[in-house]
Amino acid sequence: MPAGRRLAFGGLKDVQIASAMSEPDRLADLVDGVMTGDPWHGPTVQALVDDLTPDEAARTPLPGVHSIWALVLHMTGWAREVHARLEGGTAGEPAAGDWPAVPEPTAAAWERDRRVLFEVHATLAAAIRRAPAAMIDQPVIDYRDRAAGTGLSKYLTLHGLVHHTVYHSGQIAQLRRALRP
Repeated sequence: MPAGRRLAFGGLKDVQIASAMSEPDRLADLVDGVMTGDPWHGPTVQALVDDLTPDEAARTPLPGVHSIWALVLHMTGWAREVHARLEGGTAGEPAAGDWPAVPEPTAAAWERDRRVLFEVHATLAAAIRRAPAAMIDQPVIDYRDRAAGTGLSKYLTLHGLVHHTVYHSGQIAQLRRALRP
């Protein structure tokens, strides 16, 4: 989040700040907030992944679940896909697929994939802030396919990404508890 900005999440002062903000700025703050800000729902994605080792991130401590690393790659891909939709691209599955393969669990690979997760979300938030307010009412270019989250306005698509990120951050929190009882 840019220095000096404050998320509009509650309290009278926050309401006053939020009322002076554009809708794209509020949406960008939501994207930043769940990743590195101060969300009311729980820890940020950054707080959940920063201290994990590559082995912890790659482990699947519960049967039939994705690893934390797989969730990081999945969230990165969908943030890229939403950014492409925001820029006028046709909706589809992320270029690397819905669930990209987790690489060999090395410190360098884990650091890279964590860094890219936050870079992609920060780049998306910056693009949202630069967008004209009228952009949010424009449709995403695609035919409606509820399973793929397409055929929506850019506003609903951006909110969907925030919801998607929060959903998976809850999964990461549960996996952390299983890894570190």
